[in-house]
Amino acid sequence: MSIWGQMNLIDASSPIQEEMFLFHDHALTLLIGIFSFVGFLGVKVAFNSYTSRTTVEAQRLETVWTIVPALLLLWLALPSLRLLYLMDEEANSGVVLKSTGHQWYWSYELPFSGAEFDSYMLPQSDLNPGDYRLLEVDNRAVIPYQMDTNVIVTSADVLHAWTLPSAGVKMDAVPGRLNTMNMFLQKPGVFYGQCSEICGANHSFMPIVVEAKSL
Repeated sequence: MSIWGQMNLIDASSPIQEEMFLFHDHALTLLIGIFSFVGFLGVKVAFNSYTSRTTVEAQRLETVWTIVPALLLLWLALPSLRLLYLMDEEANSGVVLKSTGHQWYWSYELPFSGAEFDSYMLPQSDLNPGDYRLLEVDNRAVIPYQMDTNVIVTSADVLHAWTLPSAGVKMDAVPGRLNTMNMFLQKPGVFYGQCSEICGANHSFMPIVVEAKSL
């Protein structure tokens, strides 16, 4: 989970989030290279005293500055398309977590264990030492780790969004519609998220807490 003053990215708890971080570094490398090259040209032009009033045709240069950007975009697009494919890939798993958004709490159904419960944010007066303000709930969604989990997201009233940043998952909760995504938590722990779609006055008071452990 992100903390105050953190400089690095959040610790990844799923393979898909690790892939996102790799793509971030990949794209950042490209952007730094472009920025450095453009900055070099800008400085060179700014301090160059030579001028030319004649227009010279440079067919080769035009070809180069057309092909090179196309190759750079391709270098960026191919990993992006691969990542999009991995995010949409669904695994055949018997572990299902159904999450329904309400104003302003979440309800969960776990068919593999027969559990069905509501999850409300804990008020500050009920927090224990070490608990996170505005992030703790009275009932956590408990799922097994190192197993594919099909998360089904819907809403009972308005638009919500079920988000778990460390797992790299985010899905809109739409009334009358079931949206499905795959989640794989590769280590045990407690993972926090929040509703990521403005849904009313108490939008910021409907946290998401998933506990991954061996079942």
